[in-house]
Amino acid sequence: MRAAAFTEFGGPEVLRLMELETPQAGAGQVRVRVRAAGVQPYDCALRGGWTPPGITGDLPRVPGNEFAGTVDQVGEGVTGVTVGAEVLGFGQLNCYAEYLVIPADQITAKPESLPWTVAGGFTAGAQTAHIALDTLAVGAGDVLLVHAAAGGVGTVAVQLARLRGATVIGTAREENHDYLRGLGALPVTYGDGLADRVRALAPTGVTAALDGAGGDALRVSLELVPDRSRILTLVEHARADALGIRVTPALRSAARLAELVDLHQRGELRLHVRRTFPLERAADAHREVESRHGRGKVVITID
Repeated sequence: MRAAAFTEFGGPEVLRLMELETPQAGAGQVRVRVRAAGVQPYDCALRGGWTPPGITGDLPRVPGNEFAGTVDQVGEGVTGVTVGAEVLGFGQLNCYAEYLVIPADQITAKPESLPWTVAGGFTAGAQTAHIALDTLAVGAGDVLLVHAAAGGVGTVAVQLARLRGATVIGTAREENHDYLRGLGALPVTYGDGLADRVRALAPTGVTAALDGAGGDALRVSLELVPDRSRILTLVEHARADALGIRVTPALRSAARLAELVDLHQRGELRLHVRRTFPLERAADAHREVESRHGRGKVVITID
């Protein structure tokens, strides 16, 4: 099968199209013919040399932790899934490939009306945002500050927090402010004076913060949110314990994903795909994500 993989750590240029052995579904697994795979900062960090807990094995390594495709093989003991089923799901690795073997409890049905590109980039941002808001116990009456609010996770977090009755202030570049207003957030610009601009929008105070930017954005969150247990960072994991703030726990599930897909189908949640790249241009997809510009998701398509 074709896959985008790397044999050494480094910049996007190490990610190349390769021919690898096609995997076979074992007990409790399904094999999926992948149609689309989302691109995450997680994948870029993996390519750059970071090894997540629990990941072992030699190179080459295939990135990708969210996908959509068609089941083409069902392993022993799997029930409720048939060959030909259209699904989306999540893992840790191996989604930038024509075929992916995944535990059957890490997929959910893809509605026919859900485009492949949206489905392929849906899982990570949607579940991360949902888990983060649960961890922060965001609800009615909260004032939530979301940094990198126009990004993949931020886009979903803004919408879910609004559905819970929270007021949302989102940091973003000026060109993304109308986009954030359309999602229901109050936009603010990054840079000097950010804390004062946020205070002007939240005269009664900020009660929680979701940090998708790190650096100065996290510093502002620490300044504005009195209870540090209600600050969660998606990027500054190494500092979280010392600062007394949260990181996203590993609570992704097919049930959670199905709930979020249902919200999308009801028109209560939308996901913006800003750019797609074919599998052979996976390196360019990584460059796009690492530019930290633009809004929504970047997705790899596989014909």
